[in-house]
Amino acid sequence: MKTWIAFALAVSATPAAAACQAPLLDVEFRPLAQRDPVNLCERFQGQVLLVVNTASKCGLTPQYEGLEALHGKLSERGFAVIGFPSNDFLGQEPGTEEEIQEFCASTYGVRFPMFQKVTVKADNAVPFYHALAAQADGTYPAWNFHKYLIGRDGEVAASFGSRTPPDDPALVEAIEAELAKAAPESP
Repeated sequence: MKTWIAFALAVSATPAAAACQAPLLDVEFRPLAQRDPVNLCERFQGQVLLVVNTASKCGLTPQYEGLEALHGKLSERGFAVIGFPSNDFLGQEPGTEEEIQEFCASTYGVRFPMFQKVTVKADNAVPFYHALAAQADGTYPAWNFHKYLIGRDGEVAASFGSRTPPDDPALVEAIEAELAKAAPESP
């Protein structure tokens, strides 16, 4: 009887799946041009992320190349760039998700995760971007290629304007500082 009670207590104390320790990331988005959403927490919890709103017809579009280089260089250390196409700024992302995916892959060799097209401007932003801005002292993207750095703890560590290139020393230093931190312990 004691063995069964101990087993029952152990089973009830062990969740079926680890709870998300990063509420900011406990959201679902569809990968670009796919039907089934993924939970960002399940996919990226404990990693350092650079969240970027992207556009294919912007003067800053060549940043895709630097973002891909950054992602490729640091991904083995627990870092990922994640892109969210947005048509919010002068209609500079008018294409379908399939067209965006094809453009990014064929023009800039983008392999970092890209997700569904979203709205990022303060007045109509998706809840995820409202949460990012709230943790970044109310800073919403003012243009394409705004960057939010999320630490291993799932909190916004820094925010960088659109004109900050992916190889900017301050951005790279902030990423390195977050990568140097240990991932939070699961309860």
